[in-house]
Amino acid sequence: MGSTNRRMEQLERRHARVRKQISGTGERPRLCVYKSLRYIYAQVIDDVRGHTLAAASSREASLGQGAESTKGVDAAKAVGAAIAERAKALGVESVVFDRSGYPYHGRVKALADAAREGGLQF
Repeated sequence: MGSTNRRMEQLERRHARVRKQISGTGERPRLCVYKSLRYIYAQVIDDVRGHTLAAASSREASLGQGAESTKGVDAAKAVGAAIAERAKALGVESVVFDRSGYPYHGRVKALADAAREGGLQF
């Protein structure tokens, strides 16, 4: 159990280091990614007002139907496309990407690429 706690502490440290550098504003909000073992979530956040503008996750029934499972790269692509569509509907063209301390690889990269293909710039 010690290695799990250490791994989470390292993730929290990396996340704090990333959050010191980036912050979302009204004209350029933050695209934040969170992933659990089963699902992946994305939010577009205005940190100045402290509001979530748009959100998408692989838990949603409409996104889960096209993917083989709720936790793979296919699900991350569906979430990235959905968050881009919802952000564009609100008039958000450009975002700051917050990977939340996760390596830019696998599901996180797939979500980011799908959001870029959906029209978001970061």
